[in-house]
Amino acid sequence: MLRGWKFEIQLNEQSDKAIYLQIADAIIKDIHSGRLKPGDALPGSRNLAQLLKVNRNTVVEALNVLLIEGWLVSKERQGTFVADTLPDFKEVQKANRITSATKNTAIKHYHLQIDDGSPDSKIAPITELARAYRQIFNQKAKWQMMGYGNELGDLEFRKSIVQMLNHQRGMQVNEQNICITRGSQMAMYLTAQCLFAKGDYVLVENPGYKPAWKAFETAGAKLLSARVDKDGLLTEDVISYLKSGKKIKAIYVTPHRQYPTTATLSLKRRMELIRLSNKYGFTIIEDDYDNEFHFGYRPVLPLSSFTELKNYVYIGTMSKVVAPALRIGYLASHNSTLIEQVGSLRKIIDVQSDSIMEQAVLQLIKDGTIKRHIKKSTNHYKAKRDFTATVLNKYIKDKATYAIPDGGLAFWVVPNKQVDWLQISHKLQTKGIKIITPDVYSFDETVNGIRLGYGSLSEKELEEGIIALAKIL
Repeated sequence: MLRGWKFEIQLNEQSDKAIYLQIADAIIKDIHSGRLKPGDALPGSRNLAQLLKVNRNTVVEALNVLLIEGWLVSKERQGTFVADTLPDFKEVQKANRITSATKNTAIKHYHLQIDDGSPDSKIAPITELARAYRQIFNQKAKWQMMGYGNELGDLEFRKSIVQMLNHQRGMQVNEQNICITRGSQMAMYLTAQCLFAKGDYVLVENPGYKPAWKAFETAGAKLLSARVDKDGLLTEDVISYLKSGKKIKAIYVTPHRQYPTTATLSLKRRMELIRLSNKYGFTIIEDDYDNEFHFGYRPVLPLSSFTELKNYVYIGTMSKVVAPALRIGYLASHNSTLIEQVGSLRKIIDVQSDSIMEQAVLQLIKDGTIKRHIKKSTNHYKAKRDFTATVLNKYIKDKATYAIPDGGLAFWVVPNKQVDWLQISHKLQTKGIKIITPDVYSFDETVNGIRLGYGSLSEKELEEGIIALAKIL
């Protein structure tokens, strides 16, 4: 283990040299000077990132460079170590890092990026949306929309979302129970700021969705992690925390298709979670991020549709339905006081939502464009899912396990043996392919799966990415 190594570096954001290369060079300098010796273990990327006050991905890229150049070696389940046989410093500079600019280009430019499930923007109803937007400005009373509106969102648009939630998702809300936001992340932030006080505990799925975790921590909440299996969140972990005496203020879940594993929370666990929520008084924050794309008989109804549930916040988005650039999300809750607080905070941040865009989308809802688009895109994504399954079966079936999802835009692929995803990532980088490594989803290094998004990729790209991954696994 590493003893007594204090990493000293002055990072210069104004330098022409990228930050990750400054970090890499500083580590090489310490190896060269003897402060770091062959066999010494380096701190984990998370610890280094906290020490240097930089994004963890920046540290990961620095370590990738050092692994590629041979200064470091990665040992499965042990960590990253200074290599026993070190490269020649000058030769490495000459061969691999002629300039920081060329190295930056080599690592930063990918011809293929496998995301975590983004929609295909090429099939978005852009023409119809633009036409609806223009028509609004041709209305006789268009001047009425040029002033300030309601901080909760356009009333008619809220009524339309309410109708969808009640009729299609089995909920029982009205327009006073809902706030329109600029995307689901804003809904998460507003919820956290209005629901949590400093020191409150919020339980989250592990692996899970880190941007939500960050929103909760920003509000002063402390995170507790619960495990996930093929049936979703393990309620036994929830019970364990409750019995320990910790006062849990809320639980954040993605029960329809757990992020990132795509598992659906079983009915037994849904009922148990609702029972626990009612008994202990914690709020269930339900993120239903891709409800629309379902290839089976019908989507599983939200937890928030159960009349027994007393405390909930339901968060959804239209960004995946239309296009990621369209920032329309929403949150709904039984708690009218919470909605009032959300509206007040929203007014401070942004005064109101984009009422004109909401009117344009409302027009597409009323004339059936959104309904037709969802039907068309669902068929489109189902075909992509089936193609992805075929390619996975051809190249990775004997190397990893995965379930064919009933909906959504991603597979969860778990290698049959523990692998070093950091090494796999940098090997794929040399081929111009970028993946999202498991550390993006988890508290620790134990998660061994990868979320393979297929929605935004062509069949050619999907096959290339899967073949490249199969050769390394």
